[in-house]
Amino acid sequence: MKERKVRQIVRGQGTMDGAGVKLTRVLGKPTIEAFDPFLMLDGFDSANPDDYIKGFPWHPHRGIETVTYLVSGEMEHGDSLGNSGVISDLGCQWMTAGSGIIHQEMPMA
Repeated sequence: MKERKVRQIVRGQGTMDGAGVKLTRVLGKPTIEAFDPFLMLDGFDSANPDDYIKGFPWHPHRGIETVTYLVSGEMEHGDSLGNSGVISDLGCQWMTAGSGIIHQEMPMA
């Protein structure tokens, strides 16, 4: 196995996204070039539902793929193509936006 050296340690920054979801953004605008092809990496793990329950209502994407990995809990997904589903503990939802799609991801209470 080839050994590799750590070149950079990135510390997440507290922020809000979606409809006011409190999260930690680990990868974002300042890290785009260093971590290409990844654009963003967010984490949220609050035990307080008020920090995340409003979720990520309808919003557009194009030309990217989104991956949602859920360690625990339940998240409902829906998109403008009529797809919908629920992911739960250790589940993954992968969406290819292609030329454009509108979707939402909402935590389930």
